[in-house]
Amino acid sequence: QVQLVESGGGLVQPGGSLRLSCVASTSIFSMYVMGWYRQAPGKQRELVAIITRGVTTNYADFVKGRFTISNTKNTVYLQMNSLKPEDTAVYYCRVSDRSQDYWGQGTQVTVSS
Repeated sequence: QVQLVESGGGLVQPGGSLRLSCVASTSIFSMYVMGWYRQAPGKQRELVAIITRGVTTNYADFVKGRFTISNTKNTVYLQMNSLKPEDTAVYYCRVSDRSQDYWGQGTQVTVSS
């Protein structure tokens, strides 16, 4: 079992920046995929950015050039720059070993003036 705890969310003005952190209870270097998803009220959860096999990164088109995903031994980060109101959502961390998906509890990001 892997426990994931997200932090770093909050209220930020349009054009501002936030860095989200996802701390795992164990090493995540061997995980098949690790990444971030988000869900706004009334909408489905959507992929934001992932790292596959520890080397390949993929970003949703709507965040490309603004967000950067990275990781250490036990933490996944999401650096978010040039934030827009439409980025407002609950952001969830996910890691998978191909047998089990692990999800964090989510952290709220609100972009508003």
